[in-house]
Amino acid sequence: MTTEELLPIVAEQREEFLNEDFSTLCFRTEEEQIDLKSRLAQVVIGVRRSGKSTICRKVLREAKVKAAYINFDDERLENAKSSDLNTILEALYIIYGDFDYLLLDEVQNVDGWPLFVNRLLRQNMHLIVTGSNAKLLSNELTTHLTGRHHKITLYPFSFAEYVRYKQIDTLTFTTRGQAEIKRTLNEYLLQGGFPELFTEANSQDYILGLMEAIIKRDITKRFNVRYPEVLQRLATYLLDNFAQEYNAAKIADFLGVSDHTIDTYSQYLQEAFLLLSVHKFSYKSRDRIRGEKLYVVDNAFISNRPNTFSTENMGWRMENVVFVELLQRAGRRFADVFYYRDRSFEVDFLVTKGGVVEELYQVCYDMTNEKTRKREINSLLQGAKKFHCQNLTIITFAEEMEELRDNYIIKVIPVTKWLLNP
Repeated sequence: MTTEELLPIVAEQREEFLNEDFSTLCFRTEEEQIDLKSRLAQVVIGVRRSGKSTICRKVLREAKVKAAYINFDDERLENAKSSDLNTILEALYIIYGDFDYLLLDEVQNVDGWPLFVNRLLRQNMHLIVTGSNAKLLSNELTTHLTGRHHKITLYPFSFAEYVRYKQIDTLTFTTRGQAEIKRTLNEYLLQGGFPELFTEANSQDYILGLMEAIIKRDITKRFNVRYPEVLQRLATYLLDNFAQEYNAAKIADFLGVSDHTIDTYSQYLQEAFLLLSVHKFSYKSRDRIRGEKLYVVDNAFISNRPNTFSTENMGWRMENVVFVELLQRAGRRFADVFYYRDRSFEVDFLVTKGGVVEELYQVCYDMTNEKTRKREINSLLQGAKKFHCQNLTIITFAEEMEELRDNYIIKVIPVTKWLLNP
C-alpha cells in the first residue's frame, strides 16, 4: 500500500476519532485498568463489539494526550501486511502531526504486527492495542513481547453496567423499585450486554451478523479453516448446549467428523471469545485438562438466534451470567474459577487462589422445591468438607437467607444483589 492510498483512510478514521461524543457513555471498570503512564503496551482483548475500541478512544480523549488512531477492521485495510505498517505510521504522522500515544485497533488482522509494536515500544511510544482473538496474547505476544504488555480483558456489559446504562435506581427498597430491578434482570438474561444491541430494533439480525463476522473473519480466514460448514454447525451446537460438560467424541459422532477436528474448532471458538471454558477442579493437572464445561461469552448468543426458545432454561442463563461475572472478579485478583463433579455431588463453581479453594457457589433459579433445596445445600456441604472451605453461597433468583448446617453458614442470596455488589 502507498502513502497516497492510506492518507484518505487515516483522515476519515481521524475525523471519526475526534468527533465521537463520549459524554453519554456508561463508565466501564476496565477504563481504570488502562495505564497511560506505563511503558508497557496496554493490550485490550475481548469478543467483537464488546466496546474495546470505544473505551480506549474514550480514555485517550479524556486524558487530552497527543494520540493517533488506526483501525485495521476496515475493508480498505483488509489486505494490509507487515511491510505496510511503516507506511501506515508515516501516513499517521502526516495526518496527525506529532503524537505520543498510538491506538492500534484490531491489530491481529496484520501478520507480523508484534515486531512493529516492539520497535515502537523501544522508541518510547505509548501503545494501546486491541484484538478480538485470544491468540493475540498466546504465540505472538509471548514470543515477541514477553514482559512488555499489560492485558485487559473486556466483556460485554455486566448487569451492574447494564442497570447503570438504563439508569435504574438500585438503592431503592420500595416494592416497585425492587420489581423494576428484577424486571431489568429478566431483560438482561434474555438480551445480553452488547452495547450496540440496546438501540437495535432487530436483535436477531445484529447477533447473526456478529456471529458471521466472528466465524468468517476471526476464525475461518485467520486459521484457514478447512471445513467452515462444520465450524458453523459446531458453534450452533455448543451455543445450544452451553453450561454442560464438553465431550468431543460425542459431538464428533453427532457431526460426523473426527475428535481432533472438534477439539481444534472448539479451541478456535474460545480464542475468538464466543465461548468460555471452565475446567474441572482437581489437584491432578491431567484431570483438570480432561474435564471441561463451555459457557457463552454473552447471553445474547443464546436467545437471539433462529430456532431458540427465549424463555426456556432461565436457570442456565442465570448460571451463564454468574460464571462470566465470577471470571471477571477472579481475574481482577489473579484467582481462578473451576467446577467440580464426582459420583456423589457437584459444585457449580469453585474460586481458588494459589491452589487453595476460597469460595464455593451453587446457582439455582428456584429453591422452593424441597428436593432441589436439599440437593443444592448438600452439594455445598460436601464440597466444603472436601475442600476445607467456609465461604459457601447459593445464588437464586429471589430468595435470601442464611442457613446453618453442620457448623457451616450457607448464604442464600438473590442474583440481583450478588451481581450489583461485587
